[in-house]
Amino acid sequence: MRALQFLFGACLALVVVLTANPASTKSQINPDDCSYNGHRLYGKFQVVDSFPDLKVQKVDSFPDLNVQLVDSFPNSCGKWQEVDSFPDFKIKYVDSFPDIKIKLVDSFPGQAP
Repeated sequence: MRALQFLFGACLALVVVLTANPASTKSQINPDDCSYNGHRLYGKFQVVDSFPDLKVQKVDSFPDLNVQLVDSFPNSCGKWQEVDSFPDFKIKYVDSFPDIKIKLVDSFPGQAP
């Protein structure tokens, strides 16, 4: 009987963990103001090794956000300008466990369909 209770408890804990950590990050991107957890997804950014605002993974398919790198006026969703100082947000490129997945595009930046 104890083994059955333990097995039921372990299965219940697994279900809680799987539902608490969804694989998709799209639900955390706010489409109304183009932000992720309060950080705008447009503007000037700086690539850092530690203490990033966002962990970003570059992908070719199924992105959360299409990003266009621009030289000026990064003032709409998905337009990013790389700077060395005074960024609006800091990112770190990662290969796994990103906050958002981006695809670099030449046109039509913004939230991916």
